[in-house]
Amino acid sequence: MTDYTTYMQQSNLIGGDWTGADSGKMIEVTNPATGAVIGTVPNCGADETHRAIAAAAEAFRDWSISDLGFRVQLLQDLHDALLDNQESLALLLTTEQGKPLFEAKGEIAISAGYIRWFAEEIRRAKGEIVPAPQAGRRLMVTRHPVGVVGAITPWNFPSSMLARKLGPALAAGCTVVAKPATATPYSGLAWGKLCEEVGFPAGVVNIVTGSARAIGGAIMESPTVRKVTFTGSTKIGKQLIRQSADTVKKVSMELGGNAPFIVFDDADLDAAVEGAMVAKFRNMGQTCVCTNRFYVQSGIHDAFVARLREATAALVVGNGAEEGVQQGPMIDMDAVEKVEEFIADATSKGAKIVEGGKRHGNGGTYFEPTVVTGATSEMQFATEEIFGPLAAVFRFESEEEAIEAANATEFGLAAYAYTRDVGRVFRLDQGLDYGLIGINAGLITTVEAPFGGLKQSGMGKEGGSQGLDDYLETKYLCVAGL
Repeated sequence: MTDYTTYMQQSNLIGGDWTGADSGKMIEVTNPATGAVIGTVPNCGADETHRAIAAAAEAFRDWSISDLGFRVQLLQDLHDALLDNQESLALLLTTEQGKPLFEAKGEIAISAGYIRWFAEEIRRAKGEIVPAPQAGRRLMVTRHPVGVVGAITPWNFPSSMLARKLGPALAAGCTVVAKPATATPYSGLAWGKLCEEVGFPAGVVNIVTGSARAIGGAIMESPTVRKVTFTGSTKIGKQLIRQSADTVKKVSMELGGNAPFIVFDDADLDAAVEGAMVAKFRNMGQTCVCTNRFYVQSGIHDAFVARLREATAALVVGNGAEEGVQQGPMIDMDAVEKVEEFIADATSKGAKIVEGGKRHGNGGTYFEPTVVTGATSEMQFATEEIFGPLAAVFRFESEEEAIEAANATEFGLAAYAYTRDVGRVFRLDQGLDYGLIGINAGLITTVEAPFGGLKQSGMGKEGGSQGLDDYLETKYLCVAGL
């Protein structure tokens, strides 16, 4: 039996030491599948965070000028350590977050993938020689690590979201103060233990748990922290952007989404339903790139709904740690009540529940995977992010209508479309205001490609060659008198 406690750290990592909160206060962490308390973590605040920042700043002196080969090797070793411990890390993730174990294993795998990608990509972070307009001069553009990085991560992907920040930061020569979500802190703290084991110097990676307001406030007010990377809600992201102004920090923000999933009459129905299930119900619908609105063309609408309802009804709901489970519990009761609010609003405005629609018989925060038809633009979920296992199906007639409806939101993270019309594919690329677009695919995130949204879904990119940019400063050097 896999032991999930192998990397379950119940203290914080600051400057190479595992410590508690100054106050001695702790926060209980529960398993959403059972409601049982699985452990505690320190309830830290500003003072502990300032010490972590100071430790990161001290470590930056040597880390920032360390041999590239040294950093690359440590990252490769970290990649190997993640995969060597994939089973226990995945079970720890499932235990604190609730997602099915096969999804947790996949998250650990892509976490390792991000680390390997940036270990490779930093070798290609080149500068350039610019032709000089005058004789006797050389003009050079060089790239340098930005400094201490503050990384704030969410509860829904507690390992991979940190991997997307640690990978480029450490590769570039930056040091990190990370704040994992209070609901799922152990997957974040595990990174500290892994980094320590493979040999990262003390202070290069620091992890602090506790008050989001106090820790985030300390990170944002510190002039020592030169870059902040945040994944979470648009509301909090806007607040952090405002706070960044006083010290003029670099910020990258991966914020909320309201993903449309467009199914045209010429779509492959089997492929569209398969993609819909992944894009909607992965992690119980609790993903920022999760489908929020299904737009289905009238000619294929009824057939698609029938197949979607059938596939949704077949989902196995239960404890994510158990064999065969496809849908675990939601993260907390607030999330459950939010989905209930969306359903009540939709049905009061004429929508019809064709599958699910209520809390699951398992109790707790389990909720039935749900399909609603007759959705309209007046319903809450047309503009608000659902973040739960609710599939809302809208009917449309024309391509222009679908694109206009898909764009009728402040968000612009991910969009999906199923069609076999090649010309339409390029019109969608031109017309959809989204940072990620999947055509005939419901799962498109990969380490090799940039991940990031448009409009109020954020700024900056994670992954791909672009993922290094926010962790590097560009300098221009002019050498005269040659």
